[in-house]
Amino acid sequence: MRDIYAPAIRAFVVAGLFLATVTLMFVAVNTARAAGALAVGSCGAFGEAFDFASLDEASRTALAKCQGERCRIVATSRRGCAAFAVDFHDPCGAHGWGKGARLGRSQNAALEACYKGGGKDCVIRTFYCDAKG
Repeated sequence: MRDIYAPAIRAFVVAGLFLATVTLMFVAVNTARAAGALAVGSCGAFGEAFDFASLDEASRTALAKCQGERCRIVATSRRGCAAFAVDFHDPCGAHGWGKGARLGRSQNAALEACYKGGGKDCVIRTFYCDAKG
């Protein structure tokens, strides 16, 4: 009776090992591309880049996406998040940015900085999270 189930058990074990291998490969590739950057310019201009292999590559991409004047990198991260907030009624006025291990923390920091800068109705303009953020 045992000989009847042996091929099925062997196939089940092989399939389980294959699935585990594929999962580990996906995790390794996903965490290897975990660099991000946030660029901010005047009047609400921004550019973000995430899940890049290096911080330099992420920074160059974020700056290239920023379509305003005086764009500069304000945050970089490896497996983290960043957010940018502006005053809804005056995007050329108060603004703020924040970064953190999780999205909520980075958004709260961005809003807090915007309000401290004199914003009256601050909103999140953009955000990103890398692979694990």
